[in-house]
Amino acid sequence: MVASVATVAYLGLEARAVEVQVQLIPGLPGFYVVGLGDKAVGESRERVRGAIAAMGLALPPKRIVVNLSPADLPKEGSHFDLPIALGLLAAMGVVDAETLADYLVVGELSLDARIAPSPGVLLAALHAAERGLGLVRPAAQGAEAAWGGQGIVAAPDILSLINHFKGHGLLATPQPGAIENAAAGPDLRQVKGQETAKRALEIAAAGAHNLLMVGPPGSGKSLMASCLPGILPPLDAAEALEVSMVASVAGTLTGGRLTRARPYRAPHHSASMAALVGGGLKVKPGEVSLAHLGVLFLDELPEFQRAVLDSLRQPLETGEVSVARANAHVTFPARVQLIAAMNPCRCGHLGDAALACSRAPRCAADYQAKVSGPLLDRIDLHVEVQAVSAADLVLPPPAEGSAAVAARVAAARAVQTLRYAEHPVRTNAEVDGDLLEAVATPDDPGRALLAQASAALRLSARGYTRVLRVARTIADLAGAERIARLHVAEALSYRRQSPRN
Repeated sequence: MVASVATVAYLGLEARAVEVQVQLIPGLPGFYVVGLGDKAVGESRERVRGAIAAMGLALPPKRIVVNLSPADLPKEGSHFDLPIALGLLAAMGVVDAETLADYLVVGELSLDARIAPSPGVLLAALHAAERGLGLVRPAAQGAEAAWGGQGIVAAPDILSLINHFKGHGLLATPQPGAIENAAAGPDLRQVKGQETAKRALEIAAAGAHNLLMVGPPGSGKSLMASCLPGILPPLDAAEALEVSMVASVAGTLTGGRLTRARPYRAPHHSASMAALVGGGLKVKPGEVSLAHLGVLFLDELPEFQRAVLDSLRQPLETGEVSVARANAHVTFPARVQLIAAMNPCRCGHLGDAALACSRAPRCAADYQAKVSGPLLDRIDLHVEVQAVSAADLVLPPPAEGSAAVAARVAAARAVQTLRYAEHPVRTNAEVDGDLLEAVATPDDPGRALLAQASAALRLSARGYTRVLRVARTIADLAGAERIARLHVAEALSYRRQSPRN
């Protein structure tokens, strides 16, 4: 007899169906797991053995063979423990095999037979719902699994699960976790002066554009970046689920709570390529994927390793990350809004002769050359942030704060939602091709200015496209249907020629 239990293997944000087949064969006692599993899957033998022993049962004196089908699909993680244990118990006659056929099972086992949490429960729940199956999950992740479908069984340990299947002690159906609103963060009222930079920040928020702020230390670049989540519109239901799926795979979705706050990630400049774009021994989403549909803030941009920064080129252009391995290609979503900040030079005081180093202005050229031209070309808005003077610091807080700016941003985003309702794009920053020409063609004076400026600034085709996108956002903020010369002029003011490296 072969006992079968359905489970999944995770490949990026995709859950692949896996069948756990358990067979007891006469012969010398042994416990074997086959099917291209990693070390965690191989170690499941000892966890399953210990959990079954903790319930007072002994393994049969036979050859135990566990096959994870399909055998050519790589399998990683400890969530195969519970389906292997239930398959073995079904083969031993402790659990009814026909009952297990109605469920998809995932979960890690402790040696005392408790069922421990494991990453990816939300993906498993969605996959089970698509197949019309119930889901057996750890009790600690019942609220998370409940977002994905019905028929959720959340068990604290194997013994409770067996009693549930036998009808001796039914487990309560878990309820979905809470939906949290965005927490209050820094307000734009805290920023003294910097009206040009705040205007650029508003445009970036309205169209989901990438932004680079260049200025001396202490000028408010990091503070303005931290204010951005407060002026962005909250996630809608579909976006919240999409963001939560990434968090589930990464193991950071705690308590099954979904949030409407857009992600905000600010990795240190010592981050490796695998940490930023994903990968590693066990392929996990990187910072650019954890910031999906939110903000990725890179402070001290030139201090990042150049190869790490250049690895962002493809995600910023396509909105996804493809991690290639010899046995699999894994794709994670990465539609982020990049906000970067940097000093004009290493000493940080290029414009102040009294504070600048002796190598100025050569040090500025060397410092800024650490960031490649192609990466800078993918940043829509470039703004110079001036040093804050003593006169600015003694001024009272500005009358307009994040709430007023957020209202204008929400209105502009609503216009874009309506405009792109029948298209796969969501914001002006994503529009391209024929659709861009249809929605972002300037009037005749604006077209003439753009053509003249493109030749003077030697804009690339990508740079030309991004100027049109920014101009479309500026027009949306102004409530204009057609892009005018004034909108094009402001968009060009935030564009600079990429340095030649």
